[in-house]
Amino acid sequence: MIDLRAKPFYLDDSDIEWVYSTLNGMTKEEKIGQLFCLITYTDDENYLKYLASGLGVGGVMTRTMTVEELVNTVSRLQKNAKIPMLVSANLEAGMNQAVLGGTKVGCEMAIAATGDEKYAALLGRVIGEQASAIGINWSFAPIIDIDYNWRNPITNTRTFGSDPQLVANFGRAYVEEIQKHGIAASIKHFPGDGVDERDQHLLASVNTLSCEEWDETYGRAYKMSIDAGAKTVMVGHIMQPAWSKRLNPELKDEDIKPGLIAKELLGGLLREHLGFNGLIITDSTTMAGMGTVMERKDAVPLTIAAGCDMFLFTKNLEEDFAFMTAGVDSGVITAERLDEAVTRILALKASLKLHIKNNIPDIDKVNTVVSDKKYSGICREVAGKSITLVKEEKGVLPISPEKYKRVLVYKKEGAQSAFGGGVQVGAADKFIAMLKNAGFEVDEFVPGGGFEGMAKPVSEITDKYDLIIYLVSLATKSNQTVVRIEWAEPMGADVPVYMNSVPTIAISLENPYHLVDMPRVKTYINTYGGSDEVLEALFAKLTGAEKFEGKSPVDAFCGKWDTRL
Repeated sequence: MIDLRAKPFYLDDSDIEWVYSTLNGMTKEEKIGQLFCLITYTDDENYLKYLASGLGVGGVMTRTMTVEELVNTVSRLQKNAKIPMLVSANLEAGMNQAVLGGTKVGCEMAIAATGDEKYAALLGRVIGEQASAIGINWSFAPIIDIDYNWRNPITNTRTFGSDPQLVANFGRAYVEEIQKHGIAASIKHFPGDGVDERDQHLLASVNTLSCEEWDETYGRAYKMSIDAGAKTVMVGHIMQPAWSKRLNPELKDEDIKPGLIAKELLGGLLREHLGFNGLIITDSTTMAGMGTVMERKDAVPLTIAAGCDMFLFTKNLEEDFAFMTAGVDSGVITAERLDEAVTRILALKASLKLHIKNNIPDIDKVNTVVSDKKYSGICREVAGKSITLVKEEKGVLPISPEKYKRVLVYKKEGAQSAFGGGVQVGAADKFIAMLKNAGFEVDEFVPGGGFEGMAKPVSEITDKYDLIIYLVSLATKSNQTVVRIEWAEPMGADVPVYMNSVPTIAISLENPYHLVDMPRVKTYINTYGGSDEVLEALFAKLTGAEKFEGKSPVDAFCGKWDTRL
């Protein structure tokens, strides 16, 4: 039996009566429907009605929409649902990841760079206020992965950094605050990303720590958030061989499974060792990690049989529903396990009071909350506290048109992040405009032709420019294997080779690890984002109007001796 009165549900008698009366009145098909948390990119009424009343799914995750579209989405889901729905979003950096115009407070690494966990709570408060107004009741955040491996292309600025205790403290602060606003937190990605350099979106990655090391790092972070009342845990396509083998010594290497289908990790490690009583949801099952270790027809029902309570997304809607139904009918998912999973789903909804409150958002209230100017001030404060001067060549800063009239800018930009919290499109151009408006004469570098013996003379740069600025904007996103600078042809035409002749400043607007590819740059800055507020704070610091205050939450030198030169 699940203790519904205990943490994190804390249900009273009337809540518990609703949970079990609802459960007992459900058909097998309705119970299976509740296991699924699907996705929508649209407010199409027919599609949303199909999800809510046709399939009867337990929840839906939304992608970024306009305010009107998101209000329509939430309203149409809740009006058509027999059982109130969980409505979720990836609220890692702010409400901008759910609604256009929503506040991006700052990515988790920017929050960590402030050095003050009150900003993690502030992140939770801003998201909580805006999300609750708009009808979102479940945040797929915070990420409490630990960014141990600078080569990992997906954790990066989405994490609170590489200090386990800081990650644990900041994760707990986010959880405590956002749940005050009626939003369930989902700590992720159990059993912990950031050790492997590979992306779990593309394969089943590996957390290679020993059991003792895991307990002191990831285990501590999970335990602190669980003790703080985190209502849900998201489980990834990540293996933890040490704990799997300790809990099941009979396992052979080929039998070790990623967390979302590993019974020993879900039951033995998360439920028993860490004492988690809340809801467990898989990470996106459209990711390749699960598919690389077993057939999908077997993996789909195994997620629930192994101990997950909800199944996130589908590759093919009808097929995955059929796989799950077959798992119930064949006994892979027992009747008891099905009821246990659905009980936790209903208990989560009851703990959020979805069964007794009006879940339909008021668009006037939403517009008022989303457009409140106080949030812009919060973003600017976080930017001012987080921007980090990692290396400084004496005498280069501050900059001014009187000191450096002629400036050459090298832009290295990537694509928009799939998570909506990545590179700001046009950030480099906005910064160049700021330089010009301040009186700098700015040229953008254009690679020229010419191989050995035919390149332009060095003097065309050294005699023409007083300052060189690199603006690098390469964001973490899925389906890439590295976040590294690719230099231009021919022969690395835009590599920093003039820094011994012309003062050079390198600025990363995203990934904090670019020193590995420009190690001898003597002035290097990490901003962890490229929003307007970040650019404003960056310019103020470069020109001496503000001091640099950020503290790097990771080793920006990537463990290399030459990056410190």
